[in-house]
Amino acid sequence: MTGASADAPPPGERRGDALTVVPDDKDWTWVLQRRCPECGFDTRQPAREQIADLVRTSADSWRALLAERADADLRRRPDPATWSALEYACHVRDVFVLYLHRLDLMLECDDPLYPNWDQDVTAVEAGYSRQVPLRVSDELGAAAALLAGRFAELTPTAWSRPGRRSDGARFTVETFGRYLVHDPIHHLHDVGAALPPADR
Repeated sequence: MTGASADAPPPGERRGDALTVVPDDKDWTWVLQRRCPECGFDTRQPAREQIADLVRTSADSWRALLAERADADLRRRPDPATWSALEYACHVRDVFVLYLHRLDLMLECDDPLYPNWDQDVTAVEAGYSRQVPLRVSDELGAAAALLAGRFAELTPTAWSRPGRRSDGARFTVETFGRYLVHDPIHHLHDVGAALPPADR
């Protein structure tokens, strides 16, 4: 766990115009071994050839949410230390961009070590809370289309190519893809549980 500096505000307090979020430092690679009890998704169930479609369908669900919900609902945090739906959508968009880069590294290099990525620093530096929902939707859809296309093009031998994360976690392209698809599905569950009921 990363230690806080002496002058850092407690989680949920303001730092400039940004609210701090409690970092998620759990190792989520366990979802490759068992069903997620929170969102219900089991990464072991889909055929690997379904990963591309899962990326597309999860992106479609996020885009629908961004288009259908009121701006105020999208920007509202359920509590000061938890991202809003808009911030989660920005995160999902950036995960798709990041994972395309990491997938390309695995396909082009031998057992690459991915550059580190701090999602919480990115959220603050990119101003997730101030972004425009429909623009985020377009960017999320475009990133998902590129990533899904790359998975759809994989040859049978490509699925076993390896790669490593900076914390020591090791993946093949197949386990990397299975791990990836849990992220947008799980966060959609998080957001759905926190948002008020939609107007009928």
